[in-house]
This record gives sequence, C-alpha cells and structure tokens, in this order.
Amino acid sequence: MASTTPLRVPWVTIGAEPNPDDFKWELYNINEDFSQANNLAERYPDKLKELQDAFDVEARKYNVYPLDSSFASRADPAIRPSLTRGRSEFVYFPGMIRIPEGSAPDFKNKSWTIAADVTIPEGGASGVLATMGGRYGGWALLVKDGKPLFAYAYSNQPEHKFRVASDQPLAAGNHIVRVKFEYDGAGIGKSAVATLLVDERQVAQGHIPQTIGVRFSLDETFDVGEDAGTPVLEDYADKMPFRFTGTLKKFVAVLEPLKLTADEQRRLHEELAKALMAVQ
Repeated sequence: MASTTPLRVPWVTIGAEPNPDDFKWELYNINEDFSQANNLAERYPDKLKELQDAFDVEARKYNVYPLDSSFASRADPAIRPSLTRGRSEFVYFPGMIRIPEGSAPDFKNKSWTIAADVTIPEGGASGVLATMGGRYGGWALLVKDGKPLFAYAYSNQPEHKFRVASDQPLAAGNHIVRVKFEYDGAGIGKSAVATLLVDERQVAQGHIPQTIGVRFSLDETFDVGEDAGTPVLEDYADKMPFRFTGTLKKFVAVLEPLKLTADEQRRLHEELAKALMAVQ
C-alpha cells in the first residue's frame, strides 16, 4: 500500500493549509504489517513508483486532481455551485420554504431591500411574509394584528430583539410592504437602520446596534409566506408556522454589493467554517 501522511495534525482545522504535493510518500506491506509501522519506501522504490503511477491513472480517470488538503473551509457553502452567487435581485412566491441559508440571498454585512406585494382582505390579515433564521438569530417581515412589522434578532435574549412596527393596520386592498435595510459602512456585523414603508410611505424606523455577521443559523432556513422553523419573536410562537392569511403575490429581495476588504472576507470565511464544523 502506497500512501501519505497529511502535514496537519487532526485538531488543527483552520489556518494555513499544506500543499499535498509536499506530503512524503510511504510504502507498507499490509499483508505482514497491518498497522503500517514499517515504512518500506526507501527499500522498494520501484514498487512505490508502480503504485504512485497506478494512483495517478485512477486520479485522472475520476477527476480527483487537483489534490486539496483543506478541512474546515470545505464547510463553507460559498465554495459550492450556487444559483444565488453573483446575483443581486431575487423573486420568490408563497410555498417556497425551507431554503437553506447557503442557497438563499446573503443578507449579511450589507444593505438590502425586501418587499412583499400583498392583498389584504376585508377584516384584515396576519402572518409571516418572509423570514430568515429564527429565535437565535434572524429577521422576519410579517403582519401582526393587521399591522406590518419587521423584526430582527441578534440572539435569543430579549435585549437583542428589535422591532420596527407600524401603529396603523393595513387597509383592505393591494399594498407593497417594503423594508429598507441600510448597513452602517463596511465591516462584519456592523449596525444598521431599518425603515418600514407601506406603498412607499415611511411608517416606522429603527436602529439595530449590531447585526449577524457570520451565520443566522445552522439549521433554520429562508421561508416565504410562513415560518417553517422557530419564530424570530416570541410574540407569535403560539401561532407557528403563522402562514399569511391574506394573498402574497410575490416577495422580492435586492442586495447591495458587499464592502469587505480581502482580509475581512478571509476572516469571514474562516469564522463561517468554524461555525459549520461545530455541528459536524
């Protein structure tokens, strides 16, 4: 058996990643040395070359190259194919739920706008229009007791729950309920100002002193028209999944560009990898 030993101890998962081409090849006769204690590479160089060549043939056949010794960083969804990467405008419809955070628009560390095109019946409506994350970190745009509300949770603690709510109920008919989320400058997890508008008229505004910078949740999702996970606010926990009782025609999200330095982006990816590795 020809093999190598990675130049990284198992408990080091973040940081510089050694080049697999630098790994020293080893050779073992596992018929006699099942624990691979006796390295025969120097004694039988021809046999080692034979097995290296065999590995090369199979590696090329099955597209193994280039070899990659990374570990925790592989947990970052950003390295995988994505339908959302590179896009800034998105349209969703009711019933589009349980969308993983890695496959949803990235609402972190930037400014953005969300808007719901709704029809309110006579007698009013309530329910979630869209939500990302949940009780331990996330946001939700909803109608509660007939009034539009934007909620943001930095954590599950009461002091980290922020509400931007209208004091007027939505009248029967068609409306555009929009939130303008203005991120304060560049950097990771900065503050923001959320403005709630109905038919382009400002009805409420609030300051969010700190925002989620790395990951809203490891198991919650992006949902439209209802909340398939935990509530962002306990106010509607007993109503879950709190489906919107009016008509949601569509939900739109528009993202502004990410304004992070190369070092901040690297640090963000490392922190994300650490978070994801915590549940492996």
